[in-house]
Amino acid sequence: MINIVLYEPEIPQNTGNIMRTCAGTGAKLHLIKPLGFSLSENAIKRSGVNYIENCDYTVYENWKDFLSKNNGDFYYYTRYANKPHSDFDYSNKDKEIYLVFGKESTGIPKEILKENLSKCARIPTNSNIRALNLSNCVALVLYEVLRQQDYPNLLKKEPFKGEDYLLK
Repeated sequence: MINIVLYEPEIPQNTGNIMRTCAGTGAKLHLIKPLGFSLSENAIKRSGVNYIENCDYTVYENWKDFLSKNNGDFYYYTRYANKPHSDFDYSNKDKEIYLVFGKESTGIPKEILKENLSKCARIPTNSNIRALNLSNCVALVLYEVLRQQDYPNLLKKEPFKGEDYLLK
């Protein structure tokens, strides 16, 4: 099982996009309070379109609450890491994998990162920006994990118009 963890997300549109990505991949979403928005906000619904109802998610009171209820391999994504996200081996489908992303303004707290340095990863960028958008980061890392696992339970052919659509 692949799990996406958002530590204190602040922007509802990002969370809505991530909920849609989780719905489309079967990843479970974990939201750690405080949230910078209400889950009933229109911005979440607009970003997630009608797919949020298909997103499996849980909300936790804080980091300690989350840790007390979840076990597995944790990976932390931060601009301060020195190892690219693609250098990790995520291929074991039998492990619970948790991909942890921090809040948009400040990321994951330094105290958490320092305790987990060997599992910290960076998405490479040039020096023109501080970081990529959170929902883009989640999608990028999630699809690297799915690629390494050969896209388990995902459709590799278009189900609505048919696999021969481009040939017609």
